[in-house]
Amino acid sequence: MRKNDILKCGDSIFRVLDIKNNEIFLIDCGKRTIPTWISEDEIQDCTYLTEKELKEYIPIPIPDFDTMDAKSLCIINERYTLISGILPIVSDFRMRNKRIAAISAEYGICRQTIINYLCLYLAFQDKAVLAPKPCISDTTLSHDEKNFRWAINKFYLNQNKNSLRTAYTLMLKEKYCDCFGVLHPDYPSFNRFRYFYRKNKKLQTYYISRNGIKDYQKNHRPLLGDGVQEFAPAVGVGFLDSTVCDVYIVNEAGNVIGRPLLTTCIDAYSSLCCGYSLSWEGGVYSLRGLMLNIITNKQELCKKHGIIIEKSEWDCDMLPGTLVTDRGSEYISETFEQLANVGIRIINLPSFRADLKSEVERFFGLVQDSFKPYLKGKGIVMPDYQERGARDYRKDACLTMEDFEKVLIRCIIYYNSQRILENFPYTEDMIKDKIQPFSNSIWNYGKSQNGANLIKIDKEILTLTLLPRTIGKFRRNGLIVNKMRYKNRDFIEEYLSGGTVKVAYNPDDVSNVWLIKNGSYIRFELIESRYAGKQLLEVQQLQEEKKSLVQAAETASIQAQIDLAAHILNIADNAIKHENTDVKGIRETRKRETRKTHINYMKAVSYTHLRAHET
Repeated sequence: MRKNDILKCGDSIFRVLDIKNNEIFLIDCGKRTIPTWISEDEIQDCTYLTEKELKEYIPIPIPDFDTMDAKSLCIINERYTLISGILPIVSDFRMRNKRIAAISAEYGICRQTIINYLCLYLAFQDKAVLAPKPCISDTTLSHDEKNFRWAINKFYLNQNKNSLRTAYTLMLKEKYCDCFGVLHPDYPSFNRFRYFYRKNKKLQTYYISRNGIKDYQKNHRPLLGDGVQEFAPAVGVGFLDSTVCDVYIVNEAGNVIGRPLLTTCIDAYSSLCCGYSLSWEGGVYSLRGLMLNIITNKQELCKKHGIIIEKSEWDCDMLPGTLVTDRGSEYISETFEQLANVGIRIINLPSFRADLKSEVERFFGLVQDSFKPYLKGKGIVMPDYQERGARDYRKDACLTMEDFEKVLIRCIIYYNSQRILENFPYTEDMIKDKIQPFSNSIWNYGKSQNGANLIKIDKEILTLTLLPRTIGKFRRNGLIVNKMRYKNRDFIEEYLSGGTVKVAYNPDDVSNVWLIKNGSYIRFELIESRYAGKQLLEVQQLQEEKKSLVQAAETASIQAQIDLAAHILNIADNAIKHENTDVKGIRETRKRETRKTHINYMKAVSYTHLRAHET
């Protein structure tokens, strides 16, 4: 019996995760509960299964990586990164539970969810099982809409090239006429038919079905590969994408963290890497890091990592005027689209045009091929990592994030300034000026040419541009944002008149927010200093805890009000009402009562003094 063997014992199927001292660490692949240690004697009459047989016995949807969209891949990587730190210690009950609790607290994810991801991966040893379940639309087509779809497919999407009106007429003839050809009175209008078609129209289907695949390939398909310059005729079109690096990283204490996420921007014209982001978290955070890295002086960036370069080797500190992305969640988010506020054009490619980003895909392959041969045995993931019996490359990990970033920068410098672009379409002027066939040389030349589209932007403005937005409300007690109060002395009238405004906020530090007015950012300071420097999530948790305390005390407070009312009424009921209340001479009466009070007070003072003297 070996590690990763799959055993079928009766109706149960187990995977061997570890073997030690005649004990086996098993997981039930069917139930997918926390694995346990058992004695070898408890496993009898078992047969061995292959990975393929396992998936036949336990049918579970495992998608193909090649067919998954960027969002699904990102979710897979996020979930795997979540559990990657647990895998080396999964057989240690105490350490495992401690790590799960820490991850749950850090990311705000239920412990059971983390356990589900862990057991699912342990059972099948394939990251693809962590893919999100496909969304099932609960919308059903009406009777008319089913007829619309049938008619469009039968009469319109074919090489007869009928008009939409003709397809509509033929549909009425087939579906809305009686046996004598008389039209039913409740037939749908042509406007409804046309609206349904336009709402569900797919250009790719349209071109292929009406003109054939050959015409589509020749005249309508996206122009890809070496012809990318037709899409980007000059410097300033950046392709964005992310990938999980094939290397495991450790922290300073030597504990495996996982595989970092690399996000980059590649200039389509010159193939220059404009910037990168190396992080553990994807989404908007990695995107924000990428944008800030692009505008950073690369000489200073490299110097921080002990690398000295010439300015010409990586002279990029401006944003491309056009950014081309796939339809990943971070790229279609409101935060990313805010870049349009600084004049950047954003193009989200349809899913079937992913190969248009061949430049950035080529970059990922070339960079990883540059460092992998020299880092074997240092945590590099080899192609056989998913095969049964393959080495656990996490155990080889020794590079910190700082170490790997130095390696990455070296590879980018090589990619930008020493890699020959053999198929670049040189112009006569470029040949005349003897421009070297390197990305940095073409980039430096292209920046000064007509058509170059680069945007110079201040770091602070870019940071504020990429902050999330929300609605703030002016009140007498300040500008209310995320249930917190903010102040700026120049907005007295707004505090008094009220109204709503759009503001930018930093979820990592609630000390300030920025009111957006006519494209400018106006800073407001936090009034409630107890929240200064805290993350928005921390503040929201404190607010929820306070709310819970108030709600818990509400019943006692109401009871106290009732008791108070009862006491007051009791006192009032016991008061003696005189029949002839004299309302005359109130002033003299008050003087007599005041004098009486003073005399009683002095008597009490004298008595207290006498007692003290006797003592």
